[in-house]
Amino acid sequence: MATIIVVTSGKGGVGKTTTSASFATGLAQRGYRTVVIDFDVGLRNLDLIMGCERRVVYDFVNVINNEANLNQALIRDKRVENLYILPASQTRDKEALTKEGVERVLNELKAGFDYIVCDSPAGIERGALMALYFADQALVVTNPEVSSVRDSDRILGILASKSLRAEQGDEPVKEYLVLARYAPERADRGDMLSVNDVLEILGIPLLGVIPESQTVLQSSNAGVPVILEDSSEAGAAYSDLVDRFLGKDLPHRFTSAQKKGFLQRLFGGS
Repeated sequence: MATIIVVTSGKGGVGKTTTSASFATGLAQRGYRTVVIDFDVGLRNLDLIMGCERRVVYDFVNVINNEANLNQALIRDKRVENLYILPASQTRDKEALTKEGVERVLNELKAGFDYIVCDSPAGIERGALMALYFADQALVVTNPEVSSVRDSDRILGILASKSLRAEQGDEPVKEYLVLARYAPERADRGDMLSVNDVLEILGIPLLGVIPESQTVLQSSNAGVPVILEDSSEAGAAYSDLVDRFLGKDLPHRFTSAQKKGFLQRLFGGS
């Protein structure tokens, strides 16, 4: 039976779709049949970051409305075996995502996949609530700034109260923190929250710290999930994140940079 994972946050622009693309790609690289679904009806960015926008014929809403079947709508990734994308519609309203329709599609996907990654839109509107409702696990993406962390805290409250697991009194959605756009030197100067600050506020396990990097933007513009840029720090950070999710005990390489910055200052470095 497939595991359903929502990638969510309270605020827009924090790196959810970047994380969804790299996380799903990493799972597929490790041999797991993985599908990533774009829940951002009306905007649709996942297919751009995955580099398959020209191959979209049918979308998630078409499947919900029985205008196409899953085989017609799923796009197989050309670079990574076992990876599929279910794009969102650009022409429909978010009201098109009905609870019954989403559940039917997810149940059909469960039969053929190990992991279903749901790329949530920002905030708490319908698309976001539908993306998290059926989740077994959640990657909560935040940036090291007060407004982003506060909004993520609100999402944790919604996961605890408005998910199907909460309604049924089942074991809670398992939550993980992904801290994106982190710069240890700036955190040392007090220009952004530190990793420990964010952990203290949100109180959920840290899955990965993604360093601030131009590679992320360059990869997104090129339609390549940044995890495939394995020589970059951001790509390496996402690769570590996937391995930790799958049970490997790895150190958080990009949090220890704080110590390096402190020592540099001690010895007169910049």
